[in-house]
Amino acid sequence: MLPVGLLTPIGGALGVSEGTAGLTLTTTGLAAAVAAPVLTPLFARYERRRVMCLLMALVGVGNLIGAWAPNFAVMTGARVLVGIGMGGVWALAAGIAVRLVPARSVGAATSLVFSGIAVASVLGVPAGAFIGEWLGWRAAFAAAGVLGLLVAAALAAALPALPPETARPRLTAPLADARVRVALTVVALLVTGHFAAYTYVRPVLEEVAGIRPALVGVLLLGYGLAGVVGNFAAGAGAARSPRGTLLVLSALLAATVFLVPALGDSAVAAAVLLVAWGLAYGGVSVGVQSWLLAAVPQAREAASALLVGVFNTAIALGAFTGGRAADGLGTSSVMYIGGAAATAAAIVLAATRRRPR
Repeated sequence: MLPVGLLTPIGGALGVSEGTAGLTLTTTGLAAAVAAPVLTPLFARYERRRVMCLLMALVGVGNLIGAWAPNFAVMTGARVLVGIGMGGVWALAAGIAVRLVPARSVGAATSLVFSGIAVASVLGVPAGAFIGEWLGWRAAFAAAGVLGLLVAAALAAALPALPPETARPRLTAPLADARVRVALTVVALLVTGHFAAYTYVRPVLEEVAGIRPALVGVLLLGYGLAGVVGNFAAGAGAARSPRGTLLVLSALLAATVFLVPALGDSAVAAAVLLVAWGLAYGGVSVGVQSWLLAAVPQAREAASALLVGVFNTAIALGAFTGGRAADGLGTSSVMYIGGAAATAAAIVLAATRRRPR
């Protein structure tokens, strides 16, 4: 998520438009979307701790190369490395959480692991914006690179040996369940719409509300904190009703994003809308993951690999679509695209009566 709050300075330094700079997110999303379903069966027979450390180190190295990148081509290659590492870590994490705790704690442990995705999604942007404003965008990428290497070292020190448990998973098996297909459709719509709009939130805030760059980081921090709250609130709700929770989140997300161009013409109004946006989107990851685990508990890694593939394809599609709209129709147009996609997700959920037991 790091480039989202840094598109303006990245584009200026590398000599590309903000829409083109948004492709740094598209590239990472596509790489992760391919890596998750490819790496899950490829590493099925390898010890999990070593694989996780390797993939996490790749995330760190990719970010360090991005910090150094002298041109857009090198930055694109760096973002591919980040995507490969991220997609692999994300897909394997579901199976690892289950193996680290007693049976009675499996649900809570899995929710906690996957809450990291939501927390990272909402805090990565304001953190990058703050560091970028303070020390420059390259320092933000360098900080992410160092953090990635530290996490790889922590995994090596803290995880026990985790030999492979099962034979190579069949990734298409979960798709036989209609609940899985609905969940993946909903996440595709929500994530595409969110990233079509949110990838370009900085230029929208600067142009629509006339907000100074220094204040953008503060507003995005408010969004991030609201997202953390939304994540854990949605986790509790999704344990009881994943479909109902996602329906509420979709409706709130649609309403908020649609209102940004109309009401976000002041710092106060923009702050209120961003908090509501954070609350809604912060719960999407854990809500969908809870739905999938309830639907196909016997195929955790396969379902997670499918989710990562769809989620990151949607990130790439959203960032790409938003970039083309921002360059061709104006930055405010991305908000209408995001609102329309969230509305479509709400319609799909409202039309779906069956939910996981």
